[in-house]
Amino acid sequence: MTRYFLLLTTLVANLLLAGQAWAEKRVALVIGNAAYVKSSVLANPVNDASEIAKALTEAGFEVILGLDLDKRGFDGKVRDFARALNEADVALFYYAGHALQVSGRNYLVPVDASMERERDLDFETIGVDFVLRQMEIDRENKTNLVFLDSCRDNPLARNLARSMGTRSASVSQGLAQVQTGVGTFIAYSTQPGNVALDGTGSNSPFTAALVKGLRTTDRNLTSVMVDVRKDVLAATGGKQVPWDHSSLTGDFYFHRAAAPGTLARPGVPAGSDMQKRLEELEKELQRKSDQTAKVVELAQAKERLERLAEENREDQRRMFDAQRERGRGGSDSAGFSEVGRIQMRMVRRSQEMSKLRPRIAELEAELGLPSSAAATK
Repeated sequence: MTRYFLLLTTLVANLLLAGQAWAEKRVALVIGNAAYVKSSVLANPVNDASEIAKALTEAGFEVILGLDLDKRGFDGKVRDFARALNEADVALFYYAGHALQVSGRNYLVPVDASMERERDLDFETIGVDFVLRQMEIDRENKTNLVFLDSCRDNPLARNLARSMGTRSASVSQGLAQVQTGVGTFIAYSTQPGNVALDGTGSNSPFTAALVKGLRTTDRNLTSVMVDVRKDVLAATGGKQVPWDHSSLTGDFYFHRAAAPGTLARPGVPAGSDMQKRLEELEKELQRKSDQTAKVVELAQAKERLERLAEENREDQRRMFDAQRERGRGGSDSAGFSEVGRIQMRMVRRSQEMSKLRPRIAELEAELGLPSSAAATK
């Protein structure tokens, strides 16, 4: 009995060490921008980013989520991400929203961006190369993954091209292929220079396929991207082909338990009581991991709901100010236009809030927590 206990203790310790290996630090920055102030509102990026964040959390990533970020908020999230990368073994960046390519460089667009001249790019947008640099600084032999679902038709790019006159040819559709350092993988929702589709569902074709791949527990990144490409081709009738560039030096698995060699059990007979006990311990570790993912999702959902409510209150004040200005003799057409834009943003936020509340209630019930006011407002 004592020898059995010692052997079990040793194997449990090894299992916990394996759990620590699974728990290598993985950090993700996930951003979805949709509610553009000076451009068309996009249908899916907020849903896309939320689904990606959920799937990554389930896979053991520490997720920094940003939705409908203005320039200041975008800068802040990138800074938080950069700080979190000091000890990270894996860094992942996902972006859904407007972006544009100018002279071979890619720029991501905050929701408050105004693009009237070329120099605005440096002040109004976030360069993809800037984010990549943060991911690669002092992180030799680490893994960097980038997913850009941002090649949508972009009126801001057209406005910029018009302002540049004869140099407008440097403003291109889609995104440019990026040269990366060793250990970096970058995927685009469509081939460089092409425009991607928003899709007819709640997620874009690329993100819907990627979320499915993230939740596949037995495939490496290469296999996941092959499946993503097939799914997107099928969903778009061959109009959109996801593209990727890799300088990785080894296989990457979103679910670490699927990696070759994980949880080897030398000397443990198949079907033995020892093996059954180890399998029970593995299930317990997975259960705790799933519970942690739900806690993180709940916190993010509550934070998002609170922010949406605050943004609606701010827009209500803006709408009141616009109506008051119109009453003082301001331009009726300008006033109506501004009020209309505000109302569209508020409707979109209210729709998102109506989806968040039942999910918050569901998570609280699953975690055995008392129902909060956020779930019932």
